[in-house]
Amino acid sequence: MHPYEQDLLVLRNAAGRAAELAMTFFRNNPNAWAKTGGSIVTEADMAVDAFLRETLLAQRPDYGWLSEETADDLARRSRERVFVVDPIDGTRAFIEGADHWCVSLAVVEDGRPVVAALAAPARAELFTAVKGGGAWLHGRRLVISRQGGLLGAKLAGPRGWLRTSAIQRTGAALQPHISALAYRLASVASAEIDAAIASPRANDWDLAASDLLVHEAGGMLTELDGSTPSYNQETSRHGALAAAGKALQPMLLASAAEAEREVARGRRV
Repeated sequence: MHPYEQDLLVLRNAAGRAAELAMTFFRNNPNAWAKTGGSIVTEADMAVDAFLRETLLAQRPDYGWLSEETADDLARRSRERVFVVDPIDGTRAFIEGADHWCVSLAVVEDGRPVVAALAAPARAELFTAVKGGGAWLHGRRLVISRQGGLLGAKLAGPRGWLRTSAIQRTGAALQPHISALAYRLASVASAEIDAAIASPRANDWDLAASDLLVHEAGGMLTELDGSTPSYNQETSRHGALAAAGKALQPMLLASAAEAEREVARGRRV
């Protein structure tokens, strides 16, 4: 038996049930309000978060917990394994009735995701991945795009970054905005797109599940300096990141780093 097989079953089942719960609120005018900092949360986020916390920790009481909708407890850092959860990634899309939001779950061990389940119920999709065991979507093993250059590459990212000259002159095929970052990155793993960029200040819960999906599909998700993200640290925040196949990644990183500088200059003006 694979060492993470039981955790995979736990996450897959929880993601499926959480997705069903979220769908009871979807396109049903859920209550919504602004959190400290201005981001939006709904009663669906909170209900799914409570369900997942109760369900997952009941089965793995020795695991730590890190979720967007739960106050952080740094006691998680002392745990060998940690659940990293975004009950609804893409809350604005959820509120607007768009279908690219998702429930994102991961188990992190020694700073890296080892098990992942990502459910996009409005699209009838359930992605799973396990360290060393591949990434999967409905029984189909995922393989990253073999695109070798940015010219014509299907690229998704923050709107401001895609408008920079650094990105425009690559000749990439810029994709419609995917506001749910976890789903944007999962789309790289499934080869629906060739590459994706994430602007700074994404959190562990936005990234961990899709990080494993991308890597197990044969791709890379890295900071712009090429380093691999580390999770379950004191801060959950990350810098800008990029995801693509191994051949495309160096070119993507160079263009994304230049785009970041352009965006930073624009903010100072």
